[in-house]
Amino acid sequence: MSMIFSGRVVVVTGAAAGIGRATALAFAAQGLKVVVADMNVAHGEETVEHIKALGGTAVFVSCNVALESDVKRLMEQTLSTYGRLDYAFNNAGIEMEHGRLADGTEDEFDAIMGVNVKGVWLCMKYQLPLMLSQGGGAIVNTASVAGLGAAPKMSIYCASKHAVIGLTKSAAIEYAKKKIRVNAVCPGVIDTDMFRRAYEADPKKAEFAARIHPVGRVGTVEEVASAVLYLCSDGAAFTTGHALTIDGGALAI
Repeated sequence: MSMIFSGRVVVVTGAAAGIGRATALAFAAQGLKVVVADMNVAHGEETVEHIKALGGTAVFVSCNVALESDVKRLMEQTLSTYGRLDYAFNNAGIEMEHGRLADGTEDEFDAIMGVNVKGVWLCMKYQLPLMLSQGGGAIVNTASVAGLGAAPKMSIYCASKHAVIGLTKSAAIEYAKKKIRVNAVCPGVIDTDMFRRAYEADPKKAEFAARIHPVGRVGTVEEVASAVLYLCSDGAAFTTGHALTIDGGALAI
């Protein structure tokens, strides 16, 4: 499998922690120049420091992906700093709600959809023209196993991740002949800060989260990062419009 990335440029949103940080580090380890984007300035700059400590190249850009002006500025700074954009990992997302559909609020709906759906749409809206201008590229969006089925008591989050897959597939078809590939990753439960906030306060919930995966554990951020790098690599040159599950077999049941 070809994983030759040296000298190329990638934008990673939601890169201050968790899956985003792990993927930013993995890209940097392969020789890419990384644009680290997040709303959390302190942790985003910490990701850059980690990359530089390993001998990599990175810059931080503060960005709220739900704001068009922020996303436009992110892409402008990427171009002015590194001169190109080869890959994008649109990973920024907001946590799910915890309640039945009828108990949800309009504020919850707007917040989740604003980041998870509008954010991905805005990022691709500004990434695709850059990639077109240089003759190609690859985009990976973070969806979820919740985007491939039902998710009781997190209906808004579930709908947002279904929408991410819809955006991914549609963009993939639109740009298939333009040498731009667009795919999504659909993680199961992954050991992140978000996971710990949601489950570890209740050990029984944490145990259940592990049991829903036939492999008997939750996933790691590095396992998701590996999948993202594969989808960006030349080894996945014939793969576009795909929603790749990283779920320990959960959806195979």
